[in-house]
Amino acid sequence: MLAAALFCASSQMQGMLNKDRRDYGFTRQTVLSNAPPILAFTTVALGGFRGLISNFLWMRASELQEEERYFEMVQLSDWITTLEPHFTDVWTIQAWNMAYNISVKCKDFEERWKWVQRGLALLHKGLKENPGEVNMYRELSWFFRHKIGQNLDDAHKLYKLRWAQQMQGVLGGHPDFDALINPRTPEDRRRADLLRDEYDMDPKFIQEIDTNYGPLDWRLPEAHAIYWGEMGVRNGTQTDKDLIRRNSYAIMRQVCLTGGALPSWVTNVTPDDFILWPNLDLVPKAVASFEDVKLSISNKAAMESGEKNFLKEAVVLLYEYNRTREAAHWFDYLKANFTNALHADEANLTVEGFAFKQIQSDISEEDPKKAKAFILGLTMQRYLCLIAGDSEDDDRAERFRQMAAFVWQTYEKNLPPGPDPNKNRLRLLPLAQMEADELEDLERQLSPQAGAILRNRLGLPPRAPAAAPPNPTPPSGA
Repeated sequence: MLAAALFCASSQMQGMLNKDRRDYGFTRQTVLSNAPPILAFTTVALGGFRGLISNFLWMRASELQEEERYFEMVQLSDWITTLEPHFTDVWTIQAWNMAYNISVKCKDFEERWKWVQRGLALLHKGLKENPGEVNMYRELSWFFRHKIGQNLDDAHKLYKLRWAQQMQGVLGGHPDFDALINPRTPEDRRRADLLRDEYDMDPKFIQEIDTNYGPLDWRLPEAHAIYWGEMGVRNGTQTDKDLIRRNSYAIMRQVCLTGGALPSWVTNVTPDDFILWPNLDLVPKAVASFEDVKLSISNKAAMESGEKNFLKEAVVLLYEYNRTREAAHWFDYLKANFTNALHADEANLTVEGFAFKQIQSDISEEDPKKAKAFILGLTMQRYLCLIAGDSEDDDRAERFRQMAAFVWQTYEKNLPPGPDPNKNRLRLLPLAQMEADELEDLERQLSPQAGAILRNRLGLPPRAPAAAPPNPTPPSGA
C-alpha cells in the first residue's frame, strides 16, 4: 500500500519534473521521426535515459564510419542529434561526411554541391542548438577555405560559382552595410532577413571583418572562412583563439592569390569560365596577419618560413601586375627582415630578375592558382605595354607574351601523364581564352580611348556596346 501511494505521488510530480528538465536544458523530449517502432517506443519508455540509446547509436555509427557506409550514417546521426543535440561531435562528423565523403561518391557535380550544402546547413543547425560552440565555427571556416575555396575536388569551380551566385543576391561583391544594418526598403529588409535567418550572419560583424581584413569580395568563400573563424575567436578561450588565428594568415594568403573582385555578371557564367583574380591590394594586411600571429605563438620558425614564402609570391605577382613600386618595397622588406631569405645567386638580382627566376621555379609545381595568376599578370603587362606603344614597350610586350606562353606550356607539360583523375582539375583554360578573359577584364578599367588603342594593336575590331545585364533571379537559401 505504501509503494502504491508513493507511485501515485511520483506520477503527479513527473509532469513538473519533465517541464523543469526542458526549461533548464537537462534533457530533450523531441520525438524521433522516421524511426523504427521499437526505437521510438524505447526512447519514450526510458525517458531520462535517452543518453543510453544515443550512446548505442553512436557506437553503431562509428562502425558504419569504419566500413565507409556513409549514407547509412545520415539517418543514424539525425536520430542521435535529436536525442542528444549537445553531442557536438555528431554534428561536425556528420557534416564532414556529407561535404567530403558522400559528395565525392556522386558523379554529377550538381549533386555533389547539394551534399556540400547539406554539410554547411547541418553545421548551422548544430550552432542553433549549441550557440557559441567553437569547434563548429572552426569547421565552418575550414569548409569554406578548403572544400569550396581550394581545388582538391574536381567540382571545385562549380562550388565557387554556385556560392557566388547565392551571395550575389544577399551581399553582392562589397555590401552596402548601412542598408543591411538599418534596412529601409523592402529589398533591403529581404536581404537582411535572408542573411540572418538563412545564413546566420550578423551584418555588423561582417562590416567589422571587412574593415579589419578587407575590403573583401563577399561572394567568395575566403571571406566567409575569415568570418566564421573570427566568430570562433570571439566565442572561444585563449587556446581556441590561438588555434584559429593560426589559420588566418593562410586564408589571407589565399585571398591575395584568388580573392579579387568578381564582376556583377557572375550569375551568367559557367564553371569553366569562372576565373578568380589576385587581390593584391590586401598584401599589406596579409603581412600584418602573419606578424599578428607571430606575437601569440612560441615557435615562430614555421610562421617566419610561411611569411617569407608569401612575400616571394607577392613580389612576383605585384611585378607581373605592373605594380613595380610595391614589388620593390616588399622585395626590400623581404631582404631586410628575413635572414637567408634569398639564395646566393639571388642576392644581387633586381626585382625584375627575381620575378622571372621565381616564375621559372614555381611553374614546376602543380599549382593551377599560381600558374593562372602568373599568366594573367604577364598578359596584363603585355597589354599595358602595347597601349604605351613605343619601340621599347613593344619589345617588353613581346617578352611578356612569350613568357606567358612559356608558363602555360611548361605547366601543362608537367601535369601527370595518361588518364590521371587529378589531371582535369589541375588543367588550365586554353591560353587564348585566358588572354581574351584578361582583355575583357582590363577593358572595364581602361578609358574608351585606351581600350580602342589596345584593340587596334591586337588587330581586333572595335568593342561592341555592352548590353544591359539581365536581372538575376533571387537565390534560394543555403
